[in-house]
Amino acid sequence: MDPLNPGLTRGIVMARPMWSYPNRWVLVAVAALSLLAGTTGQAATSISQKGFVQVDQTTVNQILDVFQQAETAIAAGDLDRIMALYATEYNYHGLKQADIRKIWRDLFEEYRDLSEAHVFSQIVTVGSGSNAIIEVTCTGNVSGLSKTSGLRVPIDSWHEEVHYLTREGGVWRIRGNAGDRPRVLPFGKAPHPLF
Repeated sequence: MDPLNPGLTRGIVMARPMWSYPNRWVLVAVAALSLLAGTTGQAATSISQKGFVQVDQTTVNQILDVFQQAETAIAAGDLDRIMALYATEYNYHGLKQADIRKIWRDLFEEYRDLSEAHVFSQIVTVGSGSNAIIEVTCTGNVSGLSKTSGLRVPIDSWHEEVHYLTREGGVWRIRGNAGDRPRVLPFGKAPHPLF
């Protein structure tokens, strides 16, 4: 169940933007309660009501479709379907497509009922034509039920990270980095290669 939209358990939702809460810790508390309560791992992708969207509605729908396909593939534990969403030239600080495939395979082996949530606060295009990249600023998380303990565990979470997508084979795919970035992340910055 989506705590911001009771009764809605899956799919696209319009979430209240985080900055509209008097205290951002409300979201942390909701997330913690959801983990403690042993939620069933519902997935949701949303665009903040005050989000900045610089692309046309068709492109927005295509980007949302990428993340809906990810939700479906992750819920089914379908490694090939999730990997089809990554660009051939995927590169995240040196991690390539084969590396991300191993990470997902290990996650599917260790966890069941994997789910993720994405709240987009900005969608913009950088460049044009075949060189265009979509930058999606996102806050979200991935969690799953441990096959060992049976407990729901947070696997990854991020705040205002940018997901980069590139057009390949006529569809948007997850790219990794946009351009050349240092292989070493700044101090205190965790990597988020899954998306």
